[in-house]
Amino acid sequence: MLGGGGSILLVPVLVYALGQDAHEAVTASLVIVTIAALAGGVGQAAQHNVCWRHVALFGAAAVPGILAGTAAGEIVSAEILLVVLGILMLAAAYATTRKQERHAQSDSDGRCPAIHFGREASFAAAVGFVTGLLGVGGGFVVVPVLALALGFQMRHAVGTSLAVIALTGVVGTAAHFATGRGIDPGLAFAMTAAMVVGALAGVRLGQHLADAGIARAFAGLLSAVGAYLIVSSALFGGPPG
Repeated sequence: MLGGGGSILLVPVLVYALGQDAHEAVTASLVIVTIAALAGGVGQAAQHNVCWRHVALFGAAAVPGILAGTAAGEIVSAEILLVVLGILMLAAAYATTRKQERHAQSDSDGRCPAIHFGREASFAAAVGFVTGLLGVGGGFVVVPVLALALGFQMRHAVGTSLAVIALTGVVGTAAHFATGRGIDPGLAFAMTAAMVVGALAGVRLGQHLADAGIARAFAGLLSAVGAYLIVSSALFGGPPG
């Protein structure tokens, strides 16, 4: 429905509710969210909300960042990973809210915006790094980048984000497996199946929301989860164990 939220909810759920190690949860989230994003992306494409040229550029430019982020994740502690994730969520929520308040969407005619290669490639590399480091498919970063920096309407940002997540998630998953990380196959299968159903339902629900409603819901989700991660990790020692 919002173009992001799968990973930023899934990593905390895997760590806090299901007791997984943060690094294990990072890898599992990539596998699960990549498949769910693919399902959601197909639904958004059917509504003509995916800007495919941007997906191709974003996916290609994100690969080096994904590899660098995966390597960095090997030397960063779980507590730091969760705090960084929380801070990024709050920043993205604030930026999305400010954007909506200004109503500064440059493609109000409903078309995909023009490609600005250098700027878009730079943002994609940064998103790739976050994907590799934190195990999040990038939706909570991609949506604000598309809407704020590249002039997408919120609806197009959501659809394009899901397609980008599916593409970068495949690369991120492969990179994580190459480092020797593993997942719980039974848990991954069960959560993937449930998230695919949820993604398809979210696409349908999102059709009935205005851009302003999508933006507010997106920012609210990021704020709530980000604040929880920061407080729990910085003040209470992070997840149990």
